[in-house]
Amino acid sequence: MALRIEDYAFIGDGHTGALVGIDGSIDWLCLPRFDSPSVFAALLGDSGHGRWLLSPVGDDVSASRRYVGASFVLETTWRTPDGVVRVVDAMPVADGRADVVRSVEGLEGEVTLRNELVLRFGYGRYLPWVRRVEDDGHGEGLLATAGPDAVLLRGGPLPARADHRHVGEVTVRAGERVDYVLTWFPSHRPAPERLDPVSRVEETVRRWEEWAAHSSCEGPYEEAVTRSLLVLRGLTHADTGGIVAAATTSLPEELGGQRNWDYRYSWLRDAALTIEALLSHGYHDEVCQWRDWLLRAIAGSPEQVQIMYGIAGERELAEAELDWLPGYESSRPVRVGNGAYDQYQADVLGEVMVALDRARREGLTESEFSWPLQRELLRYVGERWEDPDHGIWEIRGPLRHFTHSQVMVWAALDRGVRAVREHGLDGDAERWEELRERVRDRIETEGFDRQRGTYTQYYGGKTVDASLLQLPQVGFCRPDDDRMLGTVAAIEEDLMVDGLLLRYRTETGVDGLPPGENPFLACSFWLVEQYALSGRLEDARALMDRLLGLRNDLGLLSEEYAPALGRQLGNVPQALSHLALVRAADALDQAGRHTMQR
Repeated sequence: MALRIEDYAFIGDGHTGALVGIDGSIDWLCLPRFDSPSVFAALLGDSGHGRWLLSPVGDDVSASRRYVGASFVLETTWRTPDGVVRVVDAMPVADGRADVVRSVEGLEGEVTLRNELVLRFGYGRYLPWVRRVEDDGHGEGLLATAGPDAVLLRGGPLPARADHRHVGEVTVRAGERVDYVLTWFPSHRPAPERLDPVSRVEETVRRWEEWAAHSSCEGPYEEAVTRSLLVLRGLTHADTGGIVAAATTSLPEELGGQRNWDYRYSWLRDAALTIEALLSHGYHDEVCQWRDWLLRAIAGSPEQVQIMYGIAGERELAEAELDWLPGYESSRPVRVGNGAYDQYQADVLGEVMVALDRARREGLTESEFSWPLQRELLRYVGERWEDPDHGIWEIRGPLRHFTHSQVMVWAALDRGVRAVREHGLDGDAERWEELRERVRDRIETEGFDRQRGTYTQYYGGKTVDASLLQLPQVGFCRPDDDRMLGTVAAIEEDLMVDGLLLRYRTETGVDGLPPGENPFLACSFWLVEQYALSGRLEDARALMDRLLGLRNDLGLLSEEYAPALGRQLGNVPQALSHLALVRAADALDQAGRHTMQR
């Protein structure tokens, strides 16, 4: 059975990422991209679905781990009765390859480690043809081939075949070092040349730390913000600029439940919010790269804009269930693809326009095509603003006029007006202003419960939704507006579970799925931001500290947290959780400086 979600570390190379357990097992890895079929899928099954275990033999062992500086190079120190070793796990960056480096360094005495390699292509389904091959005068390597994919394990000693696995032991003494490199390549091409593990890992640390050093973050949350920014960068494809929502699929929102989705794609909403977080900390190149990705992905008719795309802008993301995988802790079905890709979610273009407006205000100039595209998007918004939608949470129930979605329609039109009035761009500002006010009037009339004094989840409803916390974030109202304060009170009353927020109450049936879910971490960070900017600084700091305490030992967050179980749930690492952390920390910093100035 897989470990707890928080027991996994993330390593990545800007194209894909692996999950490395505290037990020394790599239980998840898709090659060569985040959304490629996996070669290790024990995370969603058992060791027979693929993994790579490298850990000391015996029971009396302990492990501690850390990232090397501001990088995704992982160091795990193992202590045994006979000695101490350090295992370094890394995926080298910026070389156009797909490699996993695992190096064992002897620190004290001697330690024998078990090396178990179980290669399964196609999400644990396909047993590859594995054979020993000569490795260009450097001894032997293990070559595994299945259809279009091949991987080559170099280093030594190599594990031996044993019942469709490769198992061996390696003993490392103080001062000794053993390196392994697993390399993916297309099976119809020759294997890439050997790499130098030491220099490539050192170069990888240097590149990550150089990127992190550009951050303008200071203050008590500097470490948490820096790690979160690194996560956002680690989930950004280095070549295409596509930003995936998480590195995994089908990690459940509720153990044993059906809310298991594939997050290895680029949502316009999540990517736009990521761009805002990066802009807040001085990262402009990534914004330009994402804008170019956006232009390519949604090129064509605005009527065909999707809420999400593949990493390179692929449009077909058909959802399928992998019935041969039992799922994480028996949470089925295991899904690949995402059927929500063809939903209409009215909020998405609002988030995109808000992010592009922020980029303009940060001094990024429009490209030849970027503003004409935004004008077309605004035309589309104007045509569909009265239509019901699936909402931010991608409900699979009846379409509704979700209040959050309508506020984001307002935000899209508002940013269009600003582009003309404040930046001198060409556009029909009068038409957008008129529509903007009509949208606002309808929100205030149909999306506000006067009896309770709160905005509602959808027009005419009585329930609330944590997404309403974003209303002040896009400038629809002030954080301390009476209507917003009433909304916060209703959210606290209806959605708070052990001090953390649910997205909404699933038992109302609004999403068309069986009820049951845990608090959603991004929503609680939004509440921190709201508290901070509405003057509730003590509440903001207390909740922020609580949330930071839910991170794992490496500073990583998944999508949700189960207070009753005391553990993380959902896909990991989750971009939305980490970008919301950055926003919350920034809001606390802003509120603190404002208080000092007073």
